[in-house]
Amino acid sequence: MKFQTRNIDIITSLKIMNEHYQSLNKEGEDVIQGLTQSPKTLPQKYFYDDYGSELFEQICELPEYYLTRTEAGILHKYADEIAQITGACELVELGSGNSTKTLFLLDAYQKFASSCRYIPIDISGGILKSSVIKLQQKYPAFFIGGLIGTYQQALIKLESTFTQSRMIFFLGSSLGNFNLQECDDLLRQITRTLQVGDYFLLGIDLQKPKEILEQAYNDSQGVTAAFDLNILSHLNWRFQGNFDLNLFTPQVIYNQTNAQIETYLHCQKSHKVSLEALDLQVLFADGESILTQISRKFDLGIMQKQLETYGFKTLKTWTDPKEWFGLVLCQA
Repeated sequence: MKFQTRNIDIITSLKIMNEHYQSLNKEGEDVIQGLTQSPKTLPQKYFYDDYGSELFEQICELPEYYLTRTEAGILHKYADEIAQITGACELVELGSGNSTKTLFLLDAYQKFASSCRYIPIDISGGILKSSVIKLQQKYPAFFIGGLIGTYQQALIKLESTFTQSRMIFFLGSSLGNFNLQECDDLLRQITRTLQVGDYFLLGIDLQKPKEILEQAYNDSQGVTAAFDLNILSHLNWRFQGNFDLNLFTPQVIYNQTNAQIETYLHCQKSHKVSLEALDLQVLFADGESILTQISRKFDLGIMQKQLETYGFKTLKTWTDPKEWFGLVLCQA
């Protein structure tokens, strides 16, 4: 079967999903909850407006940020093997960004199937729309249609009645940005989206020395710091806020006990912030911090055992020569 689509179809599906996303999040209840608790937190999804997504793509090119190029090297080497194991299937990517690494997979599946369905999911509509249109031009025989929203929202929108087998893939070790409860919720949602025999490909950043990890999240050019502060800019325009970015300083630490990177924004002096669209005023004390992101680091063997508890059987794993990063291909 040959899948075809037009750009107008892509734009329409993006628009519909974007309206759905905005309607579910217009109150910003997660922001209110995070900023009124102690210690204060913010959901990491608010890093990713269009500008934040552009900054993250710049981070992926930095010399300190080994994750992207290491995972890309694994995909370049083993994408054909992955495609051979799964055969032709619908490809669904969580957190696709500009889909750069995905090209290795799309090229591999193009060798084994005359057509393919690729469904990228991302919270940033601008970068998703541009990448979908470019990919449709590059792979005219493929059906490519993006979904804007959180992972859970987009997974619910996927057609459960699609007859072709499916592979959901989650690259970049983005699973590490979820705490244990959020991780459990997402993996359960993924299992509900897959049928018996479908596939799940997961990329995870493996545990390594503290110095390497902290450098990766605190680059010498300051791009990561700009990305960290952009979460406040996003809140300003989305919720009519008045965060002064000059009053906050980013800090990244590696929590060895929990094996996770933690990103904080430290307040430099006492002041009040208003978010008019949320009818919210927040007092910040001098030296108070907001936890904006975690990035957990994994043990490959332990992760395989955890995936078994969600009904996934590991078919194969791949790592780079340094064993800094891992890919796990499993089957429901």
